[in-house]
Amino acid sequence: MTDQASGLRRVSNPHPVRVIAVTGGKGGVGKTNVAVNMAVASAIEGKKVMLMDADLGLANVDVLLGLHPKQNLSHVIEGKATLEEIILQGPAGVMVVPASSGVKAMAQLNPAQHAGLIRAFSELSHQVDVLYIDTAAGISDMVMNFAIAAQELIVVVCDEPASITDAYAQIKVMNRDYGINRVHVLANMAHSVQEGRELFNKIAKVTDKYLDIAISYLGVVPYDDSLKRAVQKQRAVVEAFPRSKSSIAFKNLVQKTDNWPMPRLAGGHLEFFVERLVLASQQQGGVSL
Repeated sequence: MTDQASGLRRVSNPHPVRVIAVTGGKGGVGKTNVAVNMAVASAIEGKKVMLMDADLGLANVDVLLGLHPKQNLSHVIEGKATLEEIILQGPAGVMVVPASSGVKAMAQLNPAQHAGLIRAFSELSHQVDVLYIDTAAGISDMVMNFAIAAQELIVVVCDEPASITDAYAQIKVMNRDYGINRVHVLANMAHSVQEGRELFNKIAKVTDKYLDIAISYLGVVPYDDSLKRAVQKQRAVVEAFPRSKSSIAFKNLVQKTDNWPMPRLAGGHLEFFVERLVLASQQQGGVSL
């Protein structure tokens, strides 16, 4: 696969792509809402945005946005569809790649399928500025593979004991077992800015003491009834209620990510994200798609 991927480097789009994975130590912390709304907010800002649903067990990006996929990434791997054909048009022009299931582990794909998957992303005609990955929650190899492949990692946490404990456990596994040394922590559904900061401090106090990892405070998304109403409408809150507290927070978060350094190496291209994902899955025993 290395030689095939090397050949693709010469024909790839030179435009660098920022790849951001959004995850959480446990379910129910709102990570999918974070991924969806940051993606839409970024698109509203003028970016070309792709959103990949990588929660392969409980995929719900399409549900949150009221979309109805007929094909998914598995059809691309099987050669039954192109990436262009499975992409769904989301709000503000967000390109949604729906989750797939029932396909054998990526580590078991043959070299031609590996190269085909990478080529599918390299041949995408759309320009992409930012790729958001909505991963599953927890510490499975599947989650870690996406974390390794991404350039930036956001861990979503809320102010409840299980969320804090599981977020620390996830960060610990990322650092000790997978060599990830940088994570952004986002406090979600907080009742005040102070509560969000205190939540981050609780995690930072332990990670600073026991782990060799740099965690940074991304910010806070406040508890907001408008977000619940947007979910019921199957719309992103930044589009449905643009002046709500949570919408303003998501827009501020996107502005922060805009200040992160852009990838300068070839690994910033979409096909190289997939190549890193393939390599990580092979090393860790595979990730089902």
